[in-house]
Amino acid sequence: MKNFLAILCFIISFNLISQNTLKIDPSKNSVKASINDVSWIAGYWVGEAFGGHTEEVWTTPLGNSMMGSFKLVVNGNVEFYELCTISEENETLYFRLKHFHNNLKGWEEKDERLQAQLLKIEENKVYFEDFTFEKVTENELNIYVVFTNDTGHEEEMKFNYKLKK
Repeated sequence: MKNFLAILCFIISFNLISQNTLKIDPSKNSVKASINDVSWIAGYWVGEAFGGHTEEVWTTPLGNSMMGSFKLVVNGNVEFYELCTISEENETLYFRLKHFHNNLKGWEEKDERLQAQLLKIEENKVYFEDFTFEKVTENELNIYVVFTNDTGHEEEMKFNYKLKK
């Protein structure tokens, strides 16, 4: 009985942790969308995470894509950067990301990057595999990201941003 309860608690907690992100289902067709469907992501967003201050800046759609950058600053020093794109290709969207140390040396190999296909889109929420953007209000944005922690387990983290004016 104790084993059953432990397994049940694990399943419930895992589902609660990852309720804002989705995994790809190979049996489903790609979701149709336009880059203009996610134009609400554009802006200069600021927040806090990893013990520091974060900036997430997204351009408005141009050339069937949006470009984003992320910066983490802890104790006045840049920890790392990310360069991101959301691109419209073949009537769907792809989210791509590369990480860089504070000296702009890449984390990923030269021709490698993280890529996530669009899985679901709603009026104020867009789901890519392991990444979700949520428009809370005109001035607030949540981004949910699935990370692999030090023990090799996946966990979801919420980044809350406010629009900087």
